[in-house]
Order: sequence, then C-alpha cells, then structure tokens
Amino acid sequence: MNPVLDFVPIWTLILGMAVFFYVLLDGFDLGVGMLYGLAPDTPSRNIIMNSIAPIWDGNETWLVLGGLGLLAAFPVAFAIIIPAVYFPILVMLLALVFRGVAFEFRFRDTAHKTFWDHAFCYGSGIATFAQGVVLGAFIQGFQVTGRTFSGSSFDFLTPFSLLTGVALLFGYGLLGSGWLILKTEGAVQAAARMQGRVCLLGVIVAVGIVSIWTPFMSPAISARWFGWPNTLLLAPIPIATAVVAILTWRALESEAEAAPFIGSIGMFALSYVGIAISLFPMIVPGHFTLWEAASSPRTQAFLLVGTLVLLPVILMYTSWSYWVFRGKVRSDIGYH
Repeated sequence: MNPVLDFVPIWTLILGMAVFFYVLLDGFDLGVGMLYGLAPDTPSRNIIMNSIAPIWDGNETWLVLGGLGLLAAFPVAFAIIIPAVYFPILVMLLALVFRGVAFEFRFRDTAHKTFWDHAFCYGSGIATFAQGVVLGAFIQGFQVTGRTFSGSSFDFLTPFSLLTGVALLFGYGLLGSGWLILKTEGAVQAAARMQGRVCLLGVIVAVGIVSIWTPFMSPAISARWFGWPNTLLLAPIPIATAVVAILTWRALESEAEAAPFIGSIGMFALSYVGIAISLFPMIVPGHFTLWEAASSPRTQAFLLVGTLVLLPVILMYTSWSYWVFRGKVRSDIGYH
C-alpha cells in the first residue's frame, strides 16, 4: 500500500502564515486606531482615519482563515484552546465589531462624532489587549484531561498573560506609528515618530521580560534555548532582534519613511520565530503535537483543495488593494 501523505506540514505553514498576516496587517490598523485617540484635532483624525479606510476590513480576512484553519485541520487543538480562552476571544470579537461600527458611524452620525472617535480608539485598544492575553495564555499552556480542556474559565487571567497583553499594545502601537510615518506628512508624521519611539521602548522592555520569564514556566522551553549546543545555534535570533531594534530606533529619529514600518515588521517576525522555536511541534503546549491534534488525512486533503484555490485569490486581492491605495493620504483629497 502507498503510504498516506502527510498534510500536517502544509497546514502548519498555512495556519502560521494566516496568523502572521493577521497580526501584521490587522495589527498595524489596530495600532493606528489606538494612536487615533492621541490626535489633537479633527483634520489630524481625518488623515489618520483615511490612511486605513480602504484596507482595514480586508485585513481581518486572515483572522477568519486562521480560525477556520485551526478548526478544520487541528480540531483537537481547537476544542481545547477555544474554551480555555473563550472570554478574551469574546471580548476581542465584540471590540472589533464595536470598532467597525464606530468607523462607519463617525462619518454618518456627525452629531455624536466625539463618541464614535472614542469608541474607535478604545475598541482598537481592547481588541489588542485581548489578543495579547490569548497569546500569553497559549504560551503558558492549559489544563487538559484526555482531549478536553478541564481548567477554569478564568485560568487565562495570569500575570504573564496580562504582561503579554500590555506588550501587544506597545507592539501594535509600533506597527501603527510605522504605518502613519509611511502614509502621512507634516505634524501627523512627526507625532507618529515620537509615538513610535515610546512604543519601541515598551516593546524592547516587554520582549526582554517575556523572553526571560517564558523559560522559567517550561523546562522544555528552557532546555531548548539554554541547552548546549542550542544556545549557540539559536543565538542569532536574539542578536538579530537587538540589531533590528537599534536600526528601527535610528530610523524613527531620522527622516526615513519606510524604514520604521519595515523595522517594526522585522521585530514582529523575529518574535514570531522565537515563539515558534519555543513551542514547536506542540500546538497545545505540554499536551498535543501538531500531528496528534490533526484531523484525518482525508479531511485535510479535501479542505486543502479549496484552500489552495482561495489562498492565491486572497493574496492577490490584498496585494492589489495596497497597490491601488499606495502613496500619501490627506484629509481633504484622500490619496495622492
């Protein structure tokens, strides 16, 4: 008999790509939403809002793809992770909905524009913090009995998960400031540079604390990073992170426009790689590997056909949207 094809690496790549694209793309527009609340006047807020108006809702496509990919390809992991972080996911989704409503109503309900301005800012911040809490809860692991989550609904609420929530606020703020530097001019751009430096300092401190804290929570993670010769082999990751942080700081202090955004992407990419190295091949840390949590090969093969058709369409549509709305944005004439 022919051996069964292993689709798990393919689905791992698809799921990992979906999560990273969501964090990157929706991350910067959530960051812009948080920085929106710091804008001093209506013209500045109009510029900030217009910088993401054409593309913000399309960014959330990757959240849908990631959630459905987890359910379809790794149902055991989905059945454990979702109940464990039900409340922060619920808060995140409600905040994203409220944020979307605020985005639309700000232009239509002008009598209550101030209310919708605050709703857009706080909705962005709450959604970001909730995502960070989910990340922290995932890294620290879940209480599992058999193939089901057996902990409390509030197990996610720990000092570590709160720290990752705060860290993501700074991280998305850094992405958002990089986007505003790239897309705006004048006073808005100057303010974004200052805000980017503050956020970068927060990211550096948070990454340092999380990097030190995480190995103490798991002997396996500690052995992976500090066991010989892994320490030597993995040393380029923290070194590269430090180098990118320094270059990003210099870019924020210079007149560069694209470099701050590219640097913030680099910081996220390296952090993402660090988390992947720490946890691989576990998808439910401490309990199930990717292969143990996967659906049957027939199910994965069937779903892969449709996914491989739709994925290039999503990528092309996303790329075309960003290409069409390239360039600077102004409050009076939009893009130019």
